[in-house]
Amino acid sequence: MKLQHEHPWDVTPQQAIAIQNRLRDLVSLRDDLPDKVRCIAGVDVGFEENGTVTRAAVAKLSVPELVLIDTAVARRPTTFPYIPGLLSFREVPAILDALQALRELPDLILVDGQGYAHPRRLGIACHLGVLADISTIGVGKTRLLGTHAAVPNQRGAWVPLVDKGETIGAVLRTRQNTNPVYVSPGHRIALPTAVEWVMRCTGRYRLPETTRHAHRLASG
Repeated sequence: MKLQHEHPWDVTPQQAIAIQNRLRDLVSLRDDLPDKVRCIAGVDVGFEENGTVTRAAVAKLSVPELVLIDTAVARRPTTFPYIPGLLSFREVPAILDALQALRELPDLILVDGQGYAHPRRLGIACHLGVLADISTIGVGKTRLLGTHAAVPNQRGAWVPLVDKGETIGAVLRTRQNTNPVYVSPGHRIALPTAVEWVMRCTGRYRLPETTRHAHRLASG
């Protein structure tokens, strides 16, 4: 895997914010998926040894069957502190290592975290997508920022997530009688398409199958 954009990772929080402000201009919120998406991946990150080791997992599934066809786990020393809004500087290096270990890259990646729904519009899904030039979607279990109306209690219902007058994502009810998830485009995908793909990857549970497989691998 050849990265389309690179930058140093050993940076201060102030330098990290400057990198985010630069990279956000490269984010594409237009659909740029292959004509036929054949495989989709989920990525998730856990930590070992009291947080000193970052463990990133990638689970690749076939489309439309959602059958697990490849996995990879990568470990790296944790070098960046936990700072809300700068999650990608703590996790993306290990995720890139895990993607590199796959036999073949997926057509689309669902990231456990935010995409465009981020204070500087460069959440972890955007950051990863821009660096690797892959279509990505952020699927967060909790809200980072923004406001929204009540979500109807039916599968597939969603309402816009809005910040400063801009729609930055969708609050999506993947299952009736469960809490919604927070979907936002990462890179090379539009919001309605992102919502559609999250629903296509979601079965009997609240979270997409991609996320569930990746979480099991990341958690060990």
